[in-house]
Amino acid sequence: MFFATIFFMVVKIGVKLLPHIPPMEIVFFRCLISFIITYFLLKRKGYNILGNNRFLLILRGVFGTIALYLYFVILQEIPLATASTLIYLTPLFTSLVGVVVLKEKMTNIQWMLLFIAFIGILLIQGYDSRVTVKYIIIGITGSLLAAFAYSIIRYLKDKEKSLVLMIYFPMIACPVGALLSYFNWVTPSYYDYFILVGIGVFTQFAQYFMTRAFQSSEVSKVSIISYVEILFVIAIGDIYFNESFETLVYLGMFLVTFGVVLNVILFRSDKQNI
Repeated sequence: MFFATIFFMVVKIGVKLLPHIPPMEIVFFRCLISFIITYFLLKRKGYNILGNNRFLLILRGVFGTIALYLYFVILQEIPLATASTLIYLTPLFTSLVGVVVLKEKMTNIQWMLLFIAFIGILLIQGYDSRVTVKYIIIGITGSLLAAFAYSIIRYLKDKEKSLVLMIYFPMIACPVGALLSYFNWVTPSYYDYFILVGIGVFTQFAQYFMTRAFQSSEVSKVSIISYVEILFVIAIGDIYFNESFETLVYLGMFLVTFGVVLNVILFRSDKQNI
């Protein structure tokens, strides 16, 4: 999960460097490269590309496609650290998916931590004019859909190969991205193509390590490791993108991170006790 986190951070920086390229077009290039690589690996190993649980695999691809598009939107439009903080709500929503769908329980302390994270979001939105309610909603929606996708990955851990789980994402996202990009196409420069290819390659590594991590352990447990990235993106955003924040915005980021991390730790502990 640590390696996946580093690779995903590089991808976020790449998206941030392409503000003139429509998000869905970036999704198309990213998924085209991912599909080619994954398909080659699947054929080489002789695996069935369609898998055995096709309905859930398709759902994983649909949820992942929409979430990826929404992520790219906020990465382009709001500061890198703020976008990353909203993306990091995914483990919290993964816990909520367990409560709603799987009828698992959350303690009063966990609900309180959820409220703390919500207060953090209000501070981020209220004290940073670059972050509107629109982008907050987009970020939260993306995180919720990603939570459903990750929960499906976890559910299918013993039922499907990692590469099969991976290929359904680009297999759905690539044609959808191509169709929608056709109506809003921006021809990339050679420099843009270099970054787009890099996004695709680094995402492939990140997806592979993430999928293996989620198949090897509890989603909430391995997700915690990804929060080391927030320190890096704050520094990178400040140095390379001139993204500074008010003190209360930093406090909001801390409250979101604190609330989510402690929540998933408690969620993991409760499942172990059960």
